Amino acid sequence: MTGVRIAVFSDTHGDVDHMERVVRRERPDLVLHLGDLCRDFEALQARMPRQTMQNVCGNCDGFSLTPDQRVLQAEGRRILMTHGHRYHVKETLYRAQLAAREAQADILVFGHTHIPLCQEVDGLWMLNPGSCQGRRGTYGLLELSSGWVELRVKPAEEPGTT
Repeated sequence: MTGVRIAVFSDTHGDVDHMERVVRRERPDLVLHLGDLCRDFEALQARMPRQTMQNVCGNCDGFSLTPDQRVLQAEGRRILMTHGHRYHVKETLYRAQLAAREAQADILVFGHTHIPLCQEVDGLWMLNPGSCQGRRGTYGLLELSSGWVELRVKPAEEPGTT
């Protein structure tokens, strides 16, 4: 498949090792970190300086110069990346969906809830990778090519590893 592979992490809360193992295994073109914690993103950058990465800050990041949302372009699609706390995604996805539509995004990636989600609603693809922390950690994989979108949530640990 030609196109773009994007690994999506959120809510790592200090677990940089899981992210590093996933990036080495998946070999993505781009890594997105959706906040909580920005210092985890910075640590992953230091370990993998050649990997292309973007991040946003989350509610646990305190004062940060990192924006709390970004709009990216990949394979002709617009991606709104946000942690989700500013849109109260633990209560409803409505505000985040509105923000994505206002940004003319095709894809919304968000975290905050620690609950994985892959869903398409009226042409808007949504991915919450869950929390990439601990033994039950998860991450998202977004694969794009012209005319094709695939979203998946996968366990951070490979079966049979500890």
